[in-house]
Amino acid sequence: MAYINEIFVFLLGACIGSFLNVCIYRLPREESVVYKPSHCPGCGNKLGVPDLVPILSYIFLRGRCRHCGSPISAQYPLVELITALLFLAAYTAWGISWHTASMWVFLAVLVSVSVVDMHHRIIPDEILLVGTILGLPLIFLTSLNHLISGLIGFMAAGLLLLAIAVISKGGMGGGDIKLSAVMGLFLGWQSAAVALFLSFLIGGIVGILLLVTKIKGRKDAVPFGPYLALGGLAAAFYGPQIITWYTGL
Repeated sequence: MAYINEIFVFLLGACIGSFLNVCIYRLPREESVVYKPSHCPGCGNKLGVPDLVPILSYIFLRGRCRHCGSPISAQYPLVELITALLFLAAYTAWGISWHTASMWVFLAVLVSVSVVDMHHRIIPDEILLVGTILGLPLIFLTSLNHLISGLIGFMAAGLLLLAIAVISKGGMGGGDIKLSAVMGLFLGWQSAAVALFLSFLIGGIVGILLLVTKIKGRKDAVPFGPYLALGGLAAAFYGPQIITWYTGL
């Protein structure tokens, strides 16, 4: 059957996205992501299978709880859809490989920490720790060179943002430092450099726009995790091409 692999990968990504929604909601509230059954935040009723089908449940239920009718955040299907598309993009780029598997873990980390940071201004250690534990063997299975480059990237990216945090006296959060280190692990030191450059570039442009439009003031805190994730996402797919383009200038 044509496109059977692509369909499977898309469904896998959607299911992973559904689990990421659980992590995004529960971890900042210090709730278990394993033992407590899925339930409606409004009425507390336990959700059944018809309520938990990724993407489709939201459409069929018209964005409302089947029990109490309270609105369901559009964030849930969006996270599921974005994760599914990213998984599919990784499979299209690298096929069935250990590198693809490691990138799936990396992409899941980026999606989840971005949403949590936007809502709560924190990057949960649990997400970064699980991502590192799952990613290390996959990176090693990709190749020893990938692992060595990743370990160098882990140290270099983490120390760079730590130095920025010290110099700026708290201008960079601890979660950002840890996330940058994890990005270095998955991307390797060269692509991690691209990721950090793009993160600061995108963050700077958006920051200027927020100031000009007076949406944010000079002293308002802005979560940097989503910008790190955007830089990491771009570097994951296009890091080597960007490096080749830059060195060829």
